[in-house]
Amino acid sequence: MKYNFKKDFQYYKIYKPYDVLCQFTSENPNQSCLKDILNVDRDIYPVGRLDKDSEGLLILTNDPKLNQWLLNPKSNKSKIYWAQLDGSITNDAINKLKQGVEIRIKGKIFFVKAKQVYQLESEPNLPKRNPPIRFRKNIPTSWCSIEINEGKNRQVRRMFAAVEFPVLRLVRVQIDTIKLENMRPRELRKIY
Repeated sequence: MKYNFKKDFQYYKIYKPYDVLCQFTSENPNQSCLKDILNVDRDIYPVGRLDKDSEGLLILTNDPKLNQWLLNPKSNKSKIYWAQLDGSITNDAINKLKQGVEIRIKGKIFFVKAKQVYQLESEPNLPKRNPPIRFRKNIPTSWCSIEINEGKNRQVRRMFAAVEFPVLRLVRVQIDTIKLENMRPRELRKIY
């Protein structure tokens, strides 16, 4: 089922860069937030969140119904991420992610599983991150695509940590049918 975008509202997507808070205010003057990189109307707000260590697709709107349509767990909307991992991911780890793992958030344990997860054959064509990921000559990295339909705090990072493959870089590339495509960090595009 597709969302019925309305003419009276504004819809954007942005490539949120690494180390930018997913909000329009910052308590710390040394921390970048959305107002530092965007010039949009005051009533525009992000749909969902990406932690400051993550990057990629973020949807912005002034349509309050879109937020509920995309983020309500009952709506079962997919989010796809590309994760660069510390080490070469194993089939065993991938299978565990598909079957489900326990993660801990603020003392509570949740059982979560990937809707889809697989190793990417090669490094995806993404803009270089600033600052770059640390390079260690003797420890390989691998890239995975993971699809979830929830959005718990740092869920993807916690899931990969549960199978002992820490995330070095995390990029959200799709929410439902809206894709990051070939956008650059800080780039803003109108959706509808």
